[in-house]
Amino acid sequence: MTKRLDLRVDFAFKSLFGTHGNESILAAFLNAALRFPDEKKIQTVQLLDPHFNKENQEDKRSILDVHAQLEDGSRVNIEIQLNNKHDMEKRTLYYWSKMYSSQMKEGMDYGELCKTITINIVNFRYLSHINHYHSTFQLYEREQKLLLTDMLEIHFMELPKLLIKWRKREVDPREDQLVRWLLLLEASEDEEITQILEEIAMQEDQVLKKAMDEWERVSQDPEVLLAYEARRKALLDEKSALKRAENLGKIEGEKIGEKRGVEKTIKTMALGMIHKGIDNETISDLTGLSQEEINNLRHQ
Repeated sequence: MTKRLDLRVDFAFKSLFGTHGNESILAAFLNAALRFPDEKKIQTVQLLDPHFNKENQEDKRSILDVHAQLEDGSRVNIEIQLNNKHDMEKRTLYYWSKMYSSQMKEGMDYGELCKTITINIVNFRYLSHINHYHSTFQLYEREQKLLLTDMLEIHFMELPKLLIKWRKREVDPREDQLVRWLLLLEASEDEEITQILEEIAMQEDQVLKKAMDEWERVSQDPEVLLAYEARRKALLDEKSALKRAENLGKIEGEKIGEKRGVEKTIKTMALGMIHKGIDNETISDLTGLSQEEINNLRHQ
């Protein structure tokens, strides 16, 4: 069987979930992610222009997100991230605000603005204080826990947490459709997951079958493969750059810590000399501290 694209790469994800003709696949994922009751299940979605914001370089990268509008007018943005840039909450609020405000047209009333939802699928642990793989945030009053408005909704879906639960058999893709769709993103690296999802697709889930057939097809498309490999390389380079920056930061932090430790030792020595009645000039010669620094220590 042909090696399938890694759907955790944003280009591959968009090729499957954010391409015209695949709206039913996106609708099935959103129904699972947003947990709508049966009477409010999404039937159709409209893919939106991905170039709605291009003010800076970060905006231009958003063309690899999936933007869609639901039947009730709600806007949804799905972003998938391989690498932890430690800024997801700020990026999320920024893109949410751009999507929300982009609805506003001249002469339009604020009451016409529709709910805006962002979904972040991340291939790293991000919310360390939360064990669940799917977290949903809205605007609540702190004490009474009352919802101010449902216009803002932010989802985080952490794939590593899901995989831990999957390996412990705490989740079941046969029973939970969101688990099913998120495990699909991991299937290119796991034959067991692939086999189970193929069984589900053949037995009960026609949309999942369509998704897996389309995934197989795009994985053999030469033009898609060329763009996919370029994007995958860029993400690997980005990961290496982030790792180098992290290592440099650790080294710099260690140097600063060592310097502060030496400074503390010197000041402790100087205080001991002061208590023994040694004059400032001698203390300065022995420690390298200035007269002003020594006088400050005398007044502590």
